[in-house]
Amino acid sequence: MASYSQFIHRQEWLQQSDSDIRIHYVEARPSGAQKGIILLIHGFPESSYQFRHVMGPLSAAGYRVIAPDYRGAGYSSRPPSGYSKKDLATDLQRLLTTHMGIEEPVHIVGHDIGALVAHAYAHLFPNAVASLVWGECPLPGTTAYDEQKHTPALWHFDFQTVPDLPELLVAGREKQYLKHFYDGEAQNPAAFTEADLEFYATLYAAPGAMRAAFNVYRAFEEDKADNRRWLEEKGKVKARTMVLSGEGSYLAVGAEGMAREVDEDVVVGLVEGSGHYIAEENPEGFVKKVLGFIEQ
Repeated sequence: MASYSQFIHRQEWLQQSDSDIRIHYVEARPSGAQKGIILLIHGFPESSYQFRHVMGPLSAAGYRVIAPDYRGAGYSSRPPSGYSKKDLATDLQRLLTTHMGIEEPVHIVGHDIGALVAHAYAHLFPNAVASLVWGECPLPGTTAYDEQKHTPALWHFDFQTVPDLPELLVAGREKQYLKHFYDGEAQNPAAFTEADLEFYATLYAAPGAMRAAFNVYRAFEEDKADNRRWLEEKGKVKARTMVLSGEGSYLAVGAEGMAREVDEDVVVGLVEGSGHYIAEENPEGFVKKVLGFIEQ
């Protein structure tokens, strides 16, 4: 099975004037007939590298698999603004349609922050979504978000929205900061090797990387307003939806109720032997759940 470095890596400039908006993505194509397209959207504190173990199996099952680094993350550029989830979703829609020439509806799979982006994508571009898989987050605008955003488990929601101070305190300690999340939220912390930690730490230690990551959180209240407005104006997301959680994740509790607030057609997926980082802790379970849902 191909490794992350062996997949197709490309960059596309969505905007070259004023603030540079450049999106890096990784792609795996099936060797035979193509069944469809899967867009994988990563979370924090990760990048498209999060899906290194699952892209090969998904493409081997007949799917063209695309995993971008959303704006500000991974190898993508880090403009000073534009970190609402509608902005990140619009970036990815432009990447797929204008730059990659994709016209057919795609299967959207979002994890953590990527789940927020995936949900925004489904609201903004409903005809471009074949199915929606999202989870491992409290979605801004839902009851779960309002109840959980100031709890000890989500302490970083408050910390990372403070202007400037988080960047100052984390600078030079990126590896220790990221490891805190991997150790605390995974049921299987051994899923993250020393090489994985070094890879992520190098990405997030780059100039502007933590600022961009924290700006994603600083936009949560804007996201909350957007999600509530869309729900009022458009109703619930119509796409066939699975809310996907790690069986051992604290975010699995209440995930179904949260999804039913905002989605019409919901099924629940639980990946055994996994905490928050499903695609890394139990890649086989992740692939099984995703394929089992989209191929129904």
